[in-house]
Amino acid sequence: MHDDVRLSPHERLALLQIEANLRQDRRLARRLGRPRRTLWLPSSVALLVLASVFVAVMGIRTSDPALLWCFLVLWPLTLFQVFRLLCRTAGPRPRSGARLTPWL
Repeated sequence: MHDDVRLSPHERLALLQIEANLRQDRRLARRLGRPRRTLWLPSSVALLVLASVFVAVMGIRTSDPALLWCFLVLWPLTLFQVFRLLCRTAGPRPRSGARLTPWL
């Protein structure tokens, strides 16, 4: 961009309004911040699934109540994280009240 280009007061106001709207868009901020934590949720889901399966198999094989209780605590957390991952991969939902077709 050239430094010698000047914006009119109307253009500066329009630019400030656009910037203010972008700052208020939480979904955009979340998407812009996403690359830093892209692998965090899938990694945690994979580890939780592996830990749940391991604890369940070992609990069944040994009949150790402590392992079965660990599975009982771990499994809902695993399902919750899987649900979060599925929601993230499904993409953004349309806002309530937003039109689905722009030509209507």
